[in-house]
Amino acid sequence: MAKKEAGEKPICQNKRARINYFIEETYEAGIALVGTEVKALRDGRANLKDSHAAVKNEEVFLYDLHISPYSHGNRENHEPLRIRKLLMHKREIRRLYGKSQERGLALIPLRMYFRNGKVKVEIGVGRGKKLYDKREDIKLKEDRRAMDRGMREKNREG
Repeated sequence: MAKKEAGEKPICQNKRARINYFIEETYEAGIALVGTEVKALRDGRANLKDSHAAVKNEEVFLYDLHISPYSHGNRENHEPLRIRKLLMHKREIRRLYGKSQERGLALIPLRMYFRNGKVKVEIGVGRGKKLYDKREDIKLKEDRRAMDRGMREKNREG
């Protein structure tokens, strides 16, 4: 899990990302937004569930990020599923492009948060998990819970 830094206010997380992918690297990117999108994000009205990123013409774009329309917005409200540009350094974009061209790697947004008043997106370079990998993770998690439960019971007795 990513460490929360000072001045960060979480907006949303993609909880399924770490279940479906092995995250190899993470990058922080700014995001180009229009007026009412920021207000909707302050209300926590975003969903990263089905979203993904891609590099196109030396720019990174975020697809299928759903930001619900702002409740007090008028006819100038934003489109919920529009393609949004991510703001990154050129060398990071080149590195991401190289990674995205490798077979089996995908660019997945992991979480969105405010840092110093700016909206940031954490992008992970992930390799898809197979069904047996997911089962193995679930088994490890259950074993860890059982051990913790046993330790708590032992501490209560003694």
